[in-house]
Amino acid sequence: MTLPSHVPLVVATRNAHTERIHWGSVAVVDADGALLAHAGDPHAWVFSRSTLKPFQALPFVRDGGPDHFGFTDAELALTCASHGGEDMHVDAVTNMLTKIGMAESDLRCGIHMPDHYSESNLPPRGSVFDQRHHNCSGKHTGFLGYCCMHGYARAAYLDRDHELQQEIGRDVATLSNLAASDLWYGVDGCSAPNIGMPLSRLALMWARLATGTSGSGAATDAALTRIFSAMAAHPAMVSGTGRCDLALANASGGDWVAKVGADGVHTIGIRSTGVGVAIKIADGDFAAVYATTIAVLKQLGLPLETDDTPLAKWSDPVLRNVRGAAVGQLKSTVQLTWV
Repeated sequence: MTLPSHVPLVVATRNAHTERIHWGSVAVVDADGALLAHAGDPHAWVFSRSTLKPFQALPFVRDGGPDHFGFTDAELALTCASHGGEDMHVDAVTNMLTKIGMAESDLRCGIHMPDHYSESNLPPRGSVFDQRHHNCSGKHTGFLGYCCMHGYARAAYLDRDHELQQEIGRDVATLSNLAASDLWYGVDGCSAPNIGMPLSRLALMWARLATGTSGSGAATDAALTRIFSAMAAHPAMVSGTGRCDLALANASGGDWVAKVGADGVHTIGIRSTGVGVAIKIADGDFAAVYATTIAVLKQLGLPLETDDTPLAKWSDPVLRNVRGAAVGQLKSTVQLTWV
């Protein structure tokens, strides 16, 4: 195992004293695969986690699944989501399952408390949750739709050797410019196969999602374009109320799409500049991830206002204790190196 050469990206202070440091790396890549800027180790190998979801939806979209089953663009966006389990998400999953002729019990993602609840926002007493509330239930419904459309085994749709997972692997290899045999494989939190690659190749995939092409001189890929457009038009379905990815998407006016993944992975595809950004915070701290992302976007020269906007709480936020008293600050120290 080779350890990545991460660098400090975020520092947390308490009464102006450094208390913790979050290490990580950043890669900024164009759709041809050129590394434009970086911090730390842009080629560090990482699992893509939920930043893979738009590409896991590719086989379904490329084969006409959304039109075949009458999915709306908002429902298509949900197949790429780590959603909060709000009513709008659960209702959409229910509708999608009905359209493909499947039931909640056919999902294989498991059950967890919806992500939009927290210690300060507990669910009502007596709440009952099922697999539709899982943040990956939209993705799994798309998986089932692909199987129904092609007559593939539905109960085994998460197996590595299933036709769907094999097709996803081929798409990822193509878009990342890697041989299929070079990809890492693991099992994600929702039990789906997950794929690892160098951070720069993950950024490349997101550049290609934003540009809707698979490389230099390549024709427009209608499936990539449709996925990006659906996510940009319906960012609340991709994440949820009060989430950073929603605030980032809204701040861009549809120009970029952001997608967070577990264990400190974050990706952004920017249509106007044709670049993809991939970030890894080594310890997986989400606050550090978002502070880094905002700092990186600003260094890329993008028009991003944070003061007095929904993004303010993620941009070098003041740290407060349970009584609300300011006790420190989380501050991004990332400095991009331009190639």
